[in-house]
Amino acid sequence: MLSTEEILEAMSEQGLRITDQRKTLAKLFGESTGYLSAKDVYKHMERKYSGLSFDTVYRNLRVMEEMGVLEQIVFEDGIKFKANCSQDHHHHHMICLQCQKTYPISFCPMNMTDTPDQFRVVKHKFEVFGYCRECEEAGVEDKAARGEVEK
Repeated sequence: MLSTEEILEAMSEQGLRITDQRKTLAKLFGESTGYLSAKDVYKHMERKYSGLSFDTVYRNLRVMEEMGVLEQIVFEDGIKFKANCSQDHHHHHMICLQCQKTYPISFCPMNMTDTPDQFRVVKHKFEVFGYCRECEEAGVEDKAARGEVEK
């Protein structure tokens, strides 16, 4: 996962002005181990920056995702963001639905698809969702089936 400094450096290298708010965003993602929704980020930022709009937060998240410093994942309960991996090669993840721990998939399954000649792939996502060993041993899957697990 990218550190605060790596996030700021990547943003600066791509010409994004490094404001105090963007430093706070970089620090939040550089120190966070889980995925954060735009609402989570807004609540965090609102404490320090009164009058900050949700649109401003969301726009910055989208810009940071487009620059490659944040990953965007679609969970059942909505879109969440996390600092991009520091691995320097293309890969995907297996993600625990309970604790959100991620495990890299060391190859890209896109190479195994039958892409028609009439189609040019420009971007793709591939995530596998399940439960890590620790959550499974704690009985999360059984609780989830009964609707007892909070996400």
